[in-house]
Amino acid sequence: MKNFFEFDFSNIRGDLFGGLTAGIVALPLALAFGVSSGLGPSAGLYGAIFVSFFAALFGGTPTQISGPTAPMTAVSLVFIAEMLARFDGSIEAALPTILSVFLLAGLIQILLGIIGIGKYIRYIPYPVVSGFMTAIGVIILVTQIAPTMGYYVKEDTIFVEKFKPQAEEIILENILKEEMGEGILVLENFETTIDRAEKVSEQDIMMEAKTLAGRKSSGVLGTIKILPRILGNINYLELCLALLTIVIIYGFKWVTSTVPSTLVALFVVSFGAYALGLDYRPIDSIPSGLPIPQWGLFVSFGIETVTLYIFTAITLALLGAIDSLLTSVVADNMTKTIHNPNKELVGQGIGNAFGALFGGIPGAGATIRTVVNINSGGKTRLSGMVAGLLLLFILLGIGPIASQIPAAVLAGILITVGIGVMDYKGLKAIPYMPRAEVFILIVVLVLSSVWNLVYAVGIGLVIASLMFMKMIGDKAAESFNIQPLKKEGVWKDEKRIKKGDKVFLKHLEGPLFFGSTSKFTEVAKQIPKDSEKVVFRMDRVPYIDQSGLYALESVILGFIQDNIEVEIVGLQKQPQYMMERIDIIPDLIPRHNLFKSIEDYINTKDDKMLAAQL
Repeated sequence: MKNFFEFDFSNIRGDLFGGLTAGIVALPLALAFGVSSGLGPSAGLYGAIFVSFFAALFGGTPTQISGPTAPMTAVSLVFIAEMLARFDGSIEAALPTILSVFLLAGLIQILLGIIGIGKYIRYIPYPVVSGFMTAIGVIILVTQIAPTMGYYVKEDTIFVEKFKPQAEEIILENILKEEMGEGILVLENFETTIDRAEKVSEQDIMMEAKTLAGRKSSGVLGTIKILPRILGNINYLELCLALLTIVIIYGFKWVTSTVPSTLVALFVVSFGAYALGLDYRPIDSIPSGLPIPQWGLFVSFGIETVTLYIFTAITLALLGAIDSLLTSVVADNMTKTIHNPNKELVGQGIGNAFGALFGGIPGAGATIRTVVNINSGGKTRLSGMVAGLLLLFILLGIGPIASQIPAAVLAGILITVGIGVMDYKGLKAIPYMPRAEVFILIVVLVLSSVWNLVYAVGIGLVIASLMFMKMIGDKAAESFNIQPLKKEGVWKDEKRIKKGDKVFLKHLEGPLFFGSTSKFTEVAKQIPKDSEKVVFRMDRVPYIDQSGLYALESVILGFIQDNIEVEIVGLQKQPQYMMERIDIIPDLIPRHNLFKSIEDYINTKDDKMLAAQL
């Protein structure tokens, strides 16, 4: 087992201290990310416990500390909000589907590691990553405005009242849908429908209205829309607690960096607010005892879930992979080691799968926690496992006490996370970046912030790929040399050939592919329609793609329609194979019109006839 897990107890003291320190640093962030996700602080703790332990046990970066991160939480909260809206605000109803997608993301990560995708993650364009990371910061900052101000939309009765008429319509519509499904919506039983509608209570309507209000105010655009109401309903106690948290986080770093300032802020502000008996809003309750497996998620884990949310799961898996492997690079630079990227993906996938099974939000390698672990003496995978076990002991021991933490404190912590996660390096480089890369960065940033994180990344990758293809195509097209008729020269081995007015010898140099087809077809059009023969020299064409193949076919068909014979000299293996696949050879060009070399072409012809022809 030692060889499989690579346990090394020679640094047990350093690993214990590093793991304990990293676990303490992870505690406030785990709680904050859990609250931010919409599933509550316990989901953040469960994610931190299981991802940290299993990613360390099975992963490929010995010093890495894993757990919920800002990017993973941002994508998760968007998906969770969508699911809550679909299930009328009921976490209990939505939870199986949510956890099923998280489980699927973990399984996809394992698959990525098994098939060896880890080494290719580095090829994701930097503008996409930069725009996405900055958007994460924007989302966190904007969505934390309301809790920082102590404003909770579902408690704003005046605002919620506006949604009551729509809520009644939705409830009635749901009743009709249920009865249609049950087969009782018939004329003689319509009284049943009326009776059920009349039994809808004011409480039911208000619950539905709160769901609609929450949906309306979610995300960046939703927060901006209700900003006047936020500013008009400021809870100054909550605001002061959040601001004090932010001040301590940034200010305590000037005192010492040995003790995590985030933990200091969490402890000082929470203890002070509780000791003074302040009327603050606490976070959701954290259940005591061991985490319980959510077996209900397997009921929802089916083809329908996979089909509907596969893109979300893939995005979470890829984002977690990128986040983790970037942190692995940081760890390598600090420890002078080399991580195993594919093994790391397997470990992260196992951690996220177990986290989902117990109701945790997904996570990835956490840079700050990893750096803290290394600086505190952690060198092996034991340190990450210790960090996870510490969080488990905290959960078992002080869960009820942690439930008294002010919600504003976690909002303040998230504000600092949002500020820190932005890619300032990429933003500063905008004036010096190529316009195409700036465009990609801005597109991903804007779309991620105001629309959909998942789709924004996909669109960014597509745009980046298309621009890259164009750039490579343009560069390769430059190497494709085909001269206009008037500038057509003579190669050294063609001196025996005498050109006539009805026979044309065309030289092709370089790959014939999508980037060079336009140049090829334009020059081909210069051949007069009253010509007798065209001879293509293709001994310097090493490659032809599908676009080039069909362009060549179109040109040859045009020549045949004009009764112009086509011969090819020096056809290489790959172009010949491609031409045989779609029957250009021998249907359009007979094999006797193919010549291995210019010498073969000259020697095949009778010298006199050749002189007459050419």
